[in-house]
Order: sequence, then structure tokens, then C-alpha cells
Amino acid sequence: MFESFMAIFSALWHQNFSILENPESIAMIYFCVTFVIFLESAFLPAAPLPCDSIVILAGTLGAMGIIDFKVIVLLLTLAAAIGSWVAYMQGRWLKHLPKVQSWVNLVPAQKMKTVDNLLFRHGLIALFIARFIPVVRSLLPLMMGIRIKNQVHFFRFAWLSAIAWVLLLTGIGYSLTFLPEKVARITTVALMLAPLATLGLGIMTLIISWFFKKDKKPTSI
Repeated sequence: MFESFMAIFSALWHQNFSILENPESIAMIYFCVTFVIFLESAFLPAAPLPCDSIVILAGTLGAMGIIDFKVIVLLLTLAAAIGSWVAYMQGRWLKHLPKVQSWVNLVPAQKMKTVDNLLFRHGLIALFIARFIPVVRSLLPLMMGIRIKNQVHFFRFAWLSAIAWVLLLTGIGYSLTFLPEKVARITTVALMLAPLATLGLGIMTLIISWFFKKDKKPTSI
């Protein structure tokens, strides 16, 4: 089971259609794609997984008739929405830990009020944008779990953003089949590398920011 899963995951990453087109691989494709999207949406350590690229490739596979386009859109939407809900519930659990609560209490009340206003007023936009940013995709729902008590309010945003994200990326993947093969392959590779580039840029920004703050600390005499 594990070996089959890794074989399909590798085939998705390397766009090995000779493996993906095998009728015996269809069920594992559904499972692999759905599980990876759920895992990356729900758990912060899984953030480096190339989920945007996999969703786009799933749309391409649907357009090629290898898998059913409607079924994969439904499965991916469920995986993304339920994954966000799991991340949200982690936040609900973490906020009861004394250490986490002490960190939250250190934030000035006015600043926390601003965060709450942003989450409630711009929650849908924030969740939508977060879907396209590695790490933030699972971090933002977790933070909402800490700050937002109304689960229905969060679920509505999570489902709408999941639907929009899946439809947009699978739609891009579907449209790639209308391009010449070489152009489509280059475009797909670029789209697969884009999330990794975004993640790398974010990490570099944090490192540079940390060094600047370290250099600005006053030296003791």
C-alpha cells in the first residue's frame, strides 16, 4: 500500500503519465491526491508538500480522461475544507494550553481587537489568499481556531475558499490540455515550482528579518 502510494506521488510530481494512465492506478490517484491535500491543509509540518501543483495536475488528468474531473473536484474540495477544519480544531485545543494562553495574553488588547476585526471582516479574503501560500494555508485556520469562537462562521468561509481554490486550480490544469504539448509541459513545471519558490522566499525573508533585528540589538557595555 505504502509503496503504491509513493509510486503514484512520485509519478504526479514527475508527471510520469505512463504510470498515471495505467487503469490500475486510478483508485490510488484519487486516494493519493485527496490524502495529500488533506494532510497539507490540516497540519503545519506538511506545508512543504506541493499541493497547488498537484491540484493543477489533477485538473489536467481530469481533462485527459484519466480520472473523472467532477469526482476529483468534489474530493479535493472535501479534503481542503475538512483539512482546514482540522487545523481550526487544533487551534481550539491549543488555546487551552497554559503556555499558549500566556503568549496570547501578552498581546495588547487593542492589537488583539484589530486581529479579530480583520479575521471577521476579511476572513473569506484571508482564507482565499492563504490557500495559495504554503504554510499560511494551515497556519491561518489554526490561528482562527485560537481567536474565533463561532465555528459556523469559520466553516462557511472554509468551504467557500476551498471551492474557489479547487475550481480555479483544476480549471487551470484543465485548460493546459488545449495548449501545445511542449508549452503545456513548461507551464506545468513553472506552476509546480511556484509554490516552492514562494515558500523559499518566505523563509529567506524571515531569516533576513531575524538577522536585522539581531544586529539592531544594543550591545551591553
